[in-house]
Amino acid sequence: MNTVVTSKEDILKTSRKLIQQQGWSAINIRSVAGACGVSVGSIYNYFDSKAALVCATVESVWCEIFHRPEDNAVFQDTQACIAWMYRRMEYGCSQYPGFFTLHSLGFMQEDKSDGKRRMQQIWHHILDGLCSVLKQDARIRADAFTEQFTAERFADVLFSLMLSALLRQDYDPAAILEIVSRTLY
Repeated sequence: MNTVVTSKEDILKTSRKLIQQQGWSAINIRSVAGACGVSVGSIYNYFDSKAALVCATVESVWCEIFHRPEDNAVFQDTQACIAWMYRRMEYGCSQYPGFFTLHSLGFMQEDKSDGKRRMQQIWHHILDGLCSVLKQDARIRADAFTEQFTAERFADVLFSLMLSALLRQDYDPAAILEIVSRTLY
């Protein structure tokens, strides 16, 4: 039997391991409690429903995939940041098969308002980070952005292209890096 879970993070870590070993269908209160070596009631102390557990697990997977790299230079150069994001997407696909497909995003709809809010927060955080990199990249031409074509709008376009790559499971950043190069440098 596993060691006793003492925190919400321990439960989420165990949930992520279950996904890696058995897939998304393994995530329910009873199976997570069993894998943690605790009673079902212990899981309910942290999550009031399966939907809450699944939503928190999805959020923790996103956080694991896009955790901040040790090398902060990634966030000083737009092309390095995009290449890093694609590597992280590839990592996410290998560690959590099917996570980026529409089917797995459907897990967020078990509690639609909370799921959508959490997903929007995660995506907003990633988008803000990308925008910040665009604004800090010293290689970008001074006249690259205008009142109509802002760093925020370009970040939104780049992020949309990345989301599309996630759904296609296309982890080659060459095309998007070419767009960045032709548009900004």
